[in-house]
Amino acid sequence: MSSNFREAVQQLVDGRPPTAVNAIYSSQGIKLIERGVKVDPRLYERLLRHQLAAPLEDALQAQDSIHGKALRGTAEHLIERRPVLAFLLRHGNHQAALLDALEAIPLPPPVAFQLSVARDVHPALFQYAVCTALLAGWLVQRPGLLRYDLVMPMAAGLLQDLGMMHIDHALLQPKGDLTAEQRRQLYSHPLVSALLLERHHEYPRELIRAVREHHELLDGSGYPAHLAGDRISPWGRVVSLAQVMSALLRPGRALSALRLSLLLRTNRHQFDPALGDRVLNALRGLASEHALGTVTGMAALEPVASPVGQLIGFDRVLGAWPATLASDPAATPARVQGMAAIGRQCRQMRRLLADVGASGDQLQMLGDDDQDADLMNELSLIAQEMAWQLRTLARNASRRWAPAADEALPAALAAWVGEVEACLA
Repeated sequence: MSSNFREAVQQLVDGRPPTAVNAIYSSQGIKLIERGVKVDPRLYERLLRHQLAAPLEDALQAQDSIHGKALRGTAEHLIERRPVLAFLLRHGNHQAALLDALEAIPLPPPVAFQLSVARDVHPALFQYAVCTALLAGWLVQRPGLLRYDLVMPMAAGLLQDLGMMHIDHALLQPKGDLTAEQRRQLYSHPLVSALLLERHHEYPRELIRAVREHHELLDGSGYPAHLAGDRISPWGRVVSLAQVMSALLRPGRALSALRLSLLLRTNRHQFDPALGDRVLNALRGLASEHALGTVTGMAALEPVASPVGQLIGFDRVLGAWPATLASDPAATPARVQGMAAIGRQCRQMRRLLADVGASGDQLQMLGDDDQDADLMNELSLIAQEMAWQLRTLARNASRRWAPAADEALPAALAAWVGEVEACLA
């Protein structure tokens, strides 16, 4: 058990002590706690002094442990509080079937315990997982679909971030720049989630693979393996999009439907086209019933200062990518491939800006003064989304060059990263 998960269990023990469902032994075969004993803070401290014979989550059961009906209850609560989620689940009359499938997800006791820890200690993470499961089901649902092919992608959505409880808890609510170690943990959490699930025979290999792939993107810019195209499994594509949708539909996110629409329109190279079209078609139906900006009941987002100028600057810096890095004869093959991939992503982002009418040439004739408020609101959101993508792209460029501890980035790459930072500032 990782130190971070031990800390989360400590918080559970302090507030709602779990019960030992099996006797707990040390690695030397010494019985430490009898079955049925409530593990209070004193007993938990005693357990932590020993190397245990089996993972602690195999022996503990939380109060009101998570089960199918508890998942259903949480989902119903989320649907009530998230209008866009409610609309999507009503789209095609899938809500009842999805709730039934959610209740049927297999939960071995160790997995149920970890979900219970998430519910009691990290409730936002737990609600995000349940929402991701619902959206994964909505993305795959179609007439005649076998129950197995609905339940298992939903299970992948529910369990994809199980590994987040085993890494630095600061990553659950990141603020500011991450340290190199925190970033390493973040990039590895899909692998941790998969490892936690592999020992449970209730979950097929396709599910484990989807969990590993839930942050992979079709253009190869995801993690942890930079998979691209057909190397990402069908369920992996589903969970990749579902977890992004879940993050955008969290309560308190202003203009969540508009954000989701813009995300898909400006990232068509990263998500499965058929899945993206399904979401966009549903959002068009939502737009016919409500204004996308008001459906959440939130006030409009404060516009970005001079979004037109920012977008023109983003287009310029994307066009300034030093393509010669991909043909540097002194670079290793891995670095050449990495720089070629970053170059492709720069070109794709410029095409996407043009597709949504926000390329430099298109915006040169459009000033910030006296523009329609809805247009400026949308341009502000595009600017925010592209700023995030550009910042991520610059970080990935440095990471894929992978300089040694005593090695500097090439001058051209360092200069381009500096241009990005200046543009974002």
